[in-house]
Amino acid sequence: MAVMAGNSAETCYSKYGAVSLKGKFCHELALRIILHSLDLRANCYQRFVVPLLSVSADFYVRVFVRVFTGQAKVKASASKQALVFHCVGCGSHHLQRLGRATSHGSGFKYSAATGPPVGPTCEFCQHRHQVGGPVWAEPLHDPTFVEGILAALERSPGRFSTEPRLRGMLSVIAEELSDVPLYYTLDGLSSTIRSNTPSLLQLRSALLHAGFRVSLSHACRNAVKTDAPPAALWDIMRCWAKLHPVKLERLPDSSPAARILSVEPTLQASFTLHEDANPSSRKRGLKRFPENPEAFWGPKARAKPGGGLAPSLQEKRERLQNKRTQRPDGAGLKQFPCKRFKEGTCPQGEQCCYSHEPPPDAPH
Repeated sequence: MAVMAGNSAETCYSKYGAVSLKGKFCHELALRIILHSLDLRANCYQRFVVPLLSVSADFYVRVFVRVFTGQAKVKASASKQALVFHCVGCGSHHLQRLGRATSHGSGFKYSAATGPPVGPTCEFCQHRHQVGGPVWAEPLHDPTFVEGILAALERSPGRFSTEPRLRGMLSVIAEELSDVPLYYTLDGLSSTIRSNTPSLLQLRSALLHAGFRVSLSHACRNAVKTDAPPAALWDIMRCWAKLHPVKLERLPDSSPAARILSVEPTLQASFTLHEDANPSSRKRGLKRFPENPEAFWGPKARAKPGGGLAPSLQEKRERLQNKRTQRPDGAGLKQFPCKRFKEGTCPQGEQCCYSHEPPPDAPH
């Protein structure tokens, strides 16, 4: 999962044929990288995939797809993939399709796409763009399939011990905007302009009042998935900053916050509560984003070469804590000079296991 979330872009390319990016949308990006890789491999055999359900939960991803055979429809696969342009300053993102499919009589005509959708630098903060992908740019889920699973849960209550979580996650998935790839986050938008964070209902209301669609994402608790362009989204955040002033004198002139807030908004946002701001899954109190079942929840340590399991991260932390003062063989280290003592920064004093003696004078 870390490879697809941007920690090692070159490894991601060697395994999945796509470059990953570090961003707030990394969990959905991981799903789209997997679907791109599946479709790419299927195209080699004149086949293509149709996603039924794609889930990012805890520390793993799961995708369920149907594979079809059809040489004519395989030609449309290029228009289903896209490159991602991600600004390293403000976090704005744009997608560039690899191909274009246009209707031509009773069929389609396929050609190369035109672009790029961005300039050399970001139009909002003048920072550079990173390019990731290609990724799957079509819907992640089949709404009919998701509704069928929810109906099956209704017909068999109590069959699964994880039914509350299944119902909550599938309900959020059913509410997602299927034609909007990737998302922004509440904390990401507010931290960019150095302001306090609006509530989920306030930002959703502002987008709905402006005439845009908005939804949650099952991949992130604070996600905002919307068809609003980045320009409209930053106009809404500028209006929020006017209601909750930011200390601009403390911001460097080259910072994304200073450059974004130096422009007057062209869209006047309204943060009054919209009737559709509260999603249905939230109204019903479904278990959408459950807490971790235990402390240090996550992938465990890998197996050791000689057999057995390597010690957990927590055990390693406890074993290595204060190792400079609690090593059993610390007395043998007195023959080595302390590097921190030379720099005048050793906090251990006489308790340090290394030597604090001045070095002997070199012979003339």
